Amino acid sequence: MRRVKLDKIDKKILMHLQKDGRITNVDLAKEAGISAPPCLRRVRALEEAGYISSYHAKLDAAAMGYGVIVFAQVKLVSQAENDLKQFIALIESWPVVRECHMLAGDTDFLLKIVAHDWDDYQRFLTEKLTATPNVTSVKSSLCIRTAKEEPGVPVEM
Repeated sequence: MRRVKLDKIDKKILMHLQKDGRITNVDLAKEAGISAPPCLRRVRALEEAGYISSYHAKLDAAAMGYGVIVFAQVKLVSQAENDLKQFIALIESWPVVRECHMLAGDTDFLLKIVAHDWDDYQRFLTEKLTATPNVTSVKSSLCIRTAKEEPGVPVEM
């Protein structure tokens, strides 16, 4: 994967695609101030260079029946590389775990978990997460409200 040096037009393209992944190439080109064919070439180059890793739809959790979001701080007994890989492989097999971040400090992992309701989360917690051999403790924080949720990263112009 070769890196492309980002110019102002590339940054505009990235900013608008991050905001709306379904924007048409014609509209994207208009926003970037170029014509459609070079815009499409630039998008392909940005994909190939790894600046754009995927496109997806953001689903409404509540509409899909997931009324609870929990952030779980997980501590492991061992942080040996093989134990970390086993834990991550297990986390990847659980669809309700939507994000998994390895941290430095007292907590080894921060998980974002969705559940239908609090009882559903408690079942997951007791039957799966705390039942995992290498897990020593889990601290759960119930999300009351999401004040800001922006995808991606800031694109500085």
